[in-house]
Amino acid sequence: MPQLPIKFQELVQLTSTGVDAGSISFNSCTLESDAFVCIREKKSEDAQPEVVIVELKNGNNVTRRPIKADSAIMHWNKQVIALKAQSRTLQIFDLSEKKKLKSCTMNEDVQFWKWISPRALGLVTTSSVYHWDIYDPAQDAPVKMFERNNNLSGCQIINYRVNEDGKWMVVVGISSQQGRVVGAMQLYSKDRGISQAIEGHAAAFGSLRLEGAPQDTKLFTFAVRTATGAKLHVVEVDHPESNPVFQKKAVDIFFPPEATNDFPVALQVSQKYGVIFMVTKYGFIHLYDLETGTCIFMNRISSETIFTTCTDSDSTGLVGINRKGQVLFVTVDDTNAIPYLLQNPANTEIAIKMASRAGLPGADNLYAKQFDQLFNSGNYAEAAKIAANSPRGFLRTAETIDKFKRLPAAPGQMAYTLQYFGMLLDKGSLNEHETIELAQPVLAQNRKHLLEKWFGENKLHCSERLGDMVRPYDVNMALNIYLKANVPHKVVAGYAETGQFDKILPYSTQVGYQPDYVQLLQHIIRVNPEKGAEFATALANSEQGPLVDFERVCDIFQSQGMIQQATAFLLDALKDNKPEHARLQTRLLEMNLMHAPQVAEAILGNEMFTHFDKPRIAHLCEQAGLAQKALELYEDPEAIKRVIVNIPGTANFNPEWLTSFFGKLSVEQSLDCLDAMMKHNIRQNLQSVVTIATKYSELLGAVRLVDLFEKYKTAEGLFYYLGSIVNLSEDPDVHFKYIEAATKMGQFNEVERICRDSNSYNPEKVKNFLKEAKLPEQLPLIIVCDRFNFVHDLILFLYQNQQFQAIESYVQRVNPARTPAVIGGLLDVDCDENIIKQLLTTVNAQQISIDELVSEVESRNRLKLLLPFLEATLQAGNQQQAVFNALAKIYIDSNNNPEKFLKENDQYDTLSVGKYCEKRDPNLAYIAYSKGQNDLELVNITNENSMYRAQARYLLERSDPELWGFVLSENNVHRRSVVDQVTATAVPESTDPAKVSVAVSAFLENDLPLELIELLEKIVLEPSPFSDNQNLQNLLMFTAAKADKARVMDYIHKLDGYNADDIATSCIEVGLHEEAFEIYKKADNKSAAVNVLIENVVSIDRAQAYAEEVDLPEVWSKVAKAQLDGLRVTDSIDSYIKAEDPKNYEEVIEIATHAGKNEELVKFLRMARKTLREPAIDTALAFCFARLDQLSELEDFLRATNVANVEESGDKAYEEGFYEAAKIFYSSISNWAKLATTLVHLEDYQAAVDCARKANNIKVWKQVHEACVNKKEFRLAQICGLNLIVDAEQLQELVKGYERNGYFDELISLLEQGLGLERAHMGMFTELGIALSKYHPERLMEHIKIFWSRMNMPKMIRACEEAQLWPELVFCYYHYDEFDNAALAVIERPENSWDHTQFKEIVVKVANLEIYYRAIKFYVEQHPSLLTDLLAALTPRIDVNRVVKMFQKNDDLPLIKPFLLNVQSQNKRIVNEAVNDLLIEEEDYKTLRDSVQNYDNYDAVELAGRLEKHDLIFFRQIAANIYRKNKRWEKSIALSKQDKLYKDAIETAALSAKNEIVEDLLRYFVDIGHRECYTGMLYACNDLIRPDVVLELSWRHGLHDFTMPYMINMLATQTKEIATLKADNEARKAKEKEHEKTEDNTPILGASRLMITAGPGGAAPAAPYGQPNGFAPQPTGLGY
Repeated sequence: MPQLPIKFQELVQLTSTGVDAGSISFNSCTLESDAFVCIREKKSEDAQPEVVIVELKNGNNVTRRPIKADSAIMHWNKQVIALKAQSRTLQIFDLSEKKKLKSCTMNEDVQFWKWISPRALGLVTTSSVYHWDIYDPAQDAPVKMFERNNNLSGCQIINYRVNEDGKWMVVVGISSQQGRVVGAMQLYSKDRGISQAIEGHAAAFGSLRLEGAPQDTKLFTFAVRTATGAKLHVVEVDHPESNPVFQKKAVDIFFPPEATNDFPVALQVSQKYGVIFMVTKYGFIHLYDLETGTCIFMNRISSETIFTTCTDSDSTGLVGINRKGQVLFVTVDDTNAIPYLLQNPANTEIAIKMASRAGLPGADNLYAKQFDQLFNSGNYAEAAKIAANSPRGFLRTAETIDKFKRLPAAPGQMAYTLQYFGMLLDKGSLNEHETIELAQPVLAQNRKHLLEKWFGENKLHCSERLGDMVRPYDVNMALNIYLKANVPHKVVAGYAETGQFDKILPYSTQVGYQPDYVQLLQHIIRVNPEKGAEFATALANSEQGPLVDFERVCDIFQSQGMIQQATAFLLDALKDNKPEHARLQTRLLEMNLMHAPQVAEAILGNEMFTHFDKPRIAHLCEQAGLAQKALELYEDPEAIKRVIVNIPGTANFNPEWLTSFFGKLSVEQSLDCLDAMMKHNIRQNLQSVVTIATKYSELLGAVRLVDLFEKYKTAEGLFYYLGSIVNLSEDPDVHFKYIEAATKMGQFNEVERICRDSNSYNPEKVKNFLKEAKLPEQLPLIIVCDRFNFVHDLILFLYQNQQFQAIESYVQRVNPARTPAVIGGLLDVDCDENIIKQLLTTVNAQQISIDELVSEVESRNRLKLLLPFLEATLQAGNQQQAVFNALAKIYIDSNNNPEKFLKENDQYDTLSVGKYCEKRDPNLAYIAYSKGQNDLELVNITNENSMYRAQARYLLERSDPELWGFVLSENNVHRRSVVDQVTATAVPESTDPAKVSVAVSAFLENDLPLELIELLEKIVLEPSPFSDNQNLQNLLMFTAAKADKARVMDYIHKLDGYNADDIATSCIEVGLHEEAFEIYKKADNKSAAVNVLIENVVSIDRAQAYAEEVDLPEVWSKVAKAQLDGLRVTDSIDSYIKAEDPKNYEEVIEIATHAGKNEELVKFLRMARKTLREPAIDTALAFCFARLDQLSELEDFLRATNVANVEESGDKAYEEGFYEAAKIFYSSISNWAKLATTLVHLEDYQAAVDCARKANNIKVWKQVHEACVNKKEFRLAQICGLNLIVDAEQLQELVKGYERNGYFDELISLLEQGLGLERAHMGMFTELGIALSKYHPERLMEHIKIFWSRMNMPKMIRACEEAQLWPELVFCYYHYDEFDNAALAVIERPENSWDHTQFKEIVVKVANLEIYYRAIKFYVEQHPSLLTDLLAALTPRIDVNRVVKMFQKNDDLPLIKPFLLNVQSQNKRIVNEAVNDLLIEEEDYKTLRDSVQNYDNYDAVELAGRLEKHDLIFFRQIAANIYRKNKRWEKSIALSKQDKLYKDAIETAALSAKNEIVEDLLRYFVDIGHRECYTGMLYACNDLIRPDVVLELSWRHGLHDFTMPYMINMLATQTKEIATLKADNEARKAKEKEHEKTEDNTPILGASRLMITAGPGGAAPAAPYGQPNGFAPQPTGLGY
């Protein structure tokens, strides 16, 4: 029985990809195409909404995106998603490019939307229908198409469809009426602008090419189930006039009796098969023929409702999703559809048309038989239709065309060949043979335009042969044909012939063709030189690398004298400057240096090439007058010198280039060239040499360059060279040589400048040179001596040469600051004082250093010499300090009332003058230091001279803390003496509090407490202005507290002005706690006093006694806190109660709780509740009741008003084991979760389960479950476990718990009970399977057979492997599509897992081909009797050659003889030889004869050689036949003669068609006297035997009687042939005579048809449907 006509496949199970089952519905799951499934998912209320995209064509890849939307639909084939939010906001995003394409907000709710084309969305709102092109930039918002009809009011819109050309649309909705689902549709015509209301549940558009129709017929199909019945309607829309009318179809839809509420939910039309796929609510699939409406097939494919469908991208079937999450694909089975239809004779026509339409196998025999019947009966037109419409064109062969060509044309009709071609052109395109057969007559009759038309319509099969036929008529058309036929060499030739040279290279690259580019280039250059150059450049720059030899191209250009083009080509080809192109670079430069030197110069100037032959090119450049380029290229030093000496004299000399050129030479080479230039023509080359020397001075060396200039005695060159580098050089010799050269050149200004500005020359050397040079002006010498401190030498030189004017000029103009040194020098040479005084009068005192002048004169003990100068300077208004310093020194030395000057004058430097006085008079030094506040100097002078009183007064007056610190430092040995003077004299004399305060601070800072106490007692205790000063009293107390604690208590009673708080704090810090307590008592600060007792004295008893004495609440509070800290909890609580202070309730609660003072704590908490309403207080009180087991009071407390944290109390009671109290706490707040846990501890398990059920919390279920399991209350444990196992995260832990405790049966029972739960998940089925594999393996197979689709197969596979359950393992592998592993498992462990039928099903599905051969080997070893059956199943998949070799190797070929005979139809050599070997071995000559005749792929010579030696004559006869078949005639005949098989010999001779073989055999028969065979030869080979030979043999051997029949037949035949030739000759002559004056003008192309042979005249019949192909259209249907 044939299989079903459909293929059914599950593409993916959405739940297995992680999609929540609750999200798989019509409202949240969309399917627009077979590329994507889009699901909106929200796993819980708290979870983030997501959009899940499953890519069906990308391995079911799952993408999750956090998108919140009401609806999401994916594009048909792009990563584009459309989102809808709040029913009105629409957004379209491109996910691959991560950008928004469009967005808009509608004015009304969008109830339904979907993609209607790759560009546009269709939207159905509450009132209208819109289309929105998302790729049209001008369409910002959806465009309204039409308004909804009233018949859709109140309907849920479930679909919207648009036909292919967008002219027809239909909206589909459903509603519930009178207990059934009613469908309503609105069909709208865009062209007419009208709508039609239709009752229907599902609709679709399609198209169909009817028989004889030039255009497709557009169809609309819809299905409806009314209260009275169900119908499928197929109607035509937009009928073209040229098409036949499509008769409307309305067929009944069958619904099973039990499916009373079933109705159609989806329609999809397969354009490929012309089939309507209809899906119903109950999961039934119906297939209907689109043209006839006939029901082809019906079956149920899903137990769940398929709520959304679409067609696949190839329009072959239907894709749908059901509520279980299965994505299903249904299509027509190409292999079985036609056989299935042909079971019913009524469906024969449908089968034939479907086979023709879709090219399906199964109807070929019908077509072939029908074609033969029609052709043999003379119905050639119908036969042509059959051949043209045959499935897959299997009748469209050369044999069919030859049949039609042999037919004579019927009078008044087109030739049958042309009718046949017309039908083929109407149907589609022609194949290669058909195209050639049609093109030959069309071109012969010059009807090329018809070929152009058909070519443009893509109806011809392009081939090289067709192009060759067309080329003589139209080169361009032939080129297009070659392009389409992919004939590269002729495409390239065509491009060249038509001048499209620019297309040759891209085409060749595209198709990977490598033409002879050199020959092609030669042709192009001859035809079009410019194009040739472009083409050559393109060849050189190809992306695949150069396609031609550059040398060869260059030869071609040069042979044509195309130097410019050759240059352009080489410039482009060699632009990469590769070493291997050195020869070509040289060649390029050579040709241009010889023909166009300026071009070569430009090329060299661009420095494009570096690998050419530089000496050769340099020589050519020198010859061409390009000296500069030659110089750049030469490497020979002599050649360089030869060229370079003349360079500056050339016409276009470029000094800058020459300078830069020297940068490329070595140092020695450069110096040699410079020397040559100077030697050759110093006048011409000097400037260039100077420039070069200047630029490369640092590199060449200034010394060597100076030597070069000095060699040729050119001071000018030396001056200009050194002048250019002297400012940059630091070489002393360079500067000296420049001074020397400038002096020689008379450039005294330069000498002066260098002497003044340079820091690099040797001053001694220059000084001596300038002395010897005797310059007219001594200014350079003066500058050098001034700069380098040669003043004494200068003065001596000038004084000796009597150049007093120069000396005066020096101190006046050059450097007045050197006047002190000049005066000193003059004094040293014993110059007259008048001259010196006269010189001083000429100097501006403001410009000289008086200090230096005084020092110079003072060092020579001539200070009085300056008194007139100083007084004059002072009178002139000069207020320099140095002037006053000098006067002070003169007054001190002369004892001219110095005290007055020192006290009254403020301009002198007190430090320097004081130093000057120290040894002369300490009192004068003290005056100077005190005036200038030179503290350290003053302290030192007073210490050295025991002037302590003066120092003490200065210290108090100065009031500088740093100075006090220095004096009072312990390192100062004079400190005691100074302190005594401060205490005895300075402080009592002072009346300034600030200064006294600084002194006191200094004593403090320098840690002199005893001295400070002495000082303060003198100030505070004795009558003084500071006796009542609070700060000083405080300071006295502080100091005593630190330095002399015994005095503190006395000071407390004597003094009243101190700060009690500060002093008490200080006393506490130093441990004087009793003094601090006394101070607080004296100050009446009771709170602070009790703090001292508590914190410092640490006497709680004294504090309690003091509290009883004063009886103040704040005191009691402090005492209570102290008692609490001391853990005297009872006393503390009593004290808190006396103070009525509950503020510290948190600490009291904590400590009392830890101390177990619950009864006392209850008293405190009751007191606290009087004033405070705090949760902590009420919580602690409640918990005290729990601890004291006062449960009744606890219940009363909880019933009363309170702010206790009951849950916290319950948790604490639970933790501490007060379960009864915890029960009361949790019961009072209805906390079932914690109450359940508490009841577990109270062993009230039933109540605990009830509470857990109310709590419905995983943690609670776990705790209660664990408790029940531990107590072996398995009935209650199962109730808890059922609530745990539905949570996948808890399942694993639960299973481990049961296994750890050994409760295996209870675990299995629990999991089995859970399988029926609504929330049962994959993990439960898997874990049950694993448990069964471990503990009840005999039950595992039944379990996995029922639930394998809901199990985690990888885990189950591992479990089976660990338990060594091989049948179950094979089953799991098989259903997990792990066919390779399944097959290997069976092979490796066949004992209890092998089943022949199952193994065959598995092995044909494996992916690893090696498993096939392992399976074969397994069967050979284990089940040889079933080997043939296995091989039959594997035949299409295995390598037959390999199988045969396997069995040949082991000599097991007889085992697979049936297999070998079965596959021998493949005509493989190794199979044929194996079969032949078997047959020879079995001596089955009959089968062997059939084998060698039907299958010729074997070693014929080897086989024949074996057979000719066989003992049996039948095998030798077969050998002869083999020799005959391979045209080894002599060998075949020899074998036949050997075995006296003369008939075979005669047949062989006749087949050979060779006269010599026939004659040899004829003579053989004559020789052996076998006259019957002689006669047979004459009969069988009469056309191969010469009559003369026959006559000779007959005459010589007396065979006239046997020869006579042959002679008679020969003469009769000759007579007939002569008569026929004569008649034909006469007829031909008559015909030629009849037509010699007229020409046959019968038109080749008639009014409406193309004729290959001349047809009868007359008008052609009118074409009913036009003439699209140049032929009168012919009916193309099948005639049914």
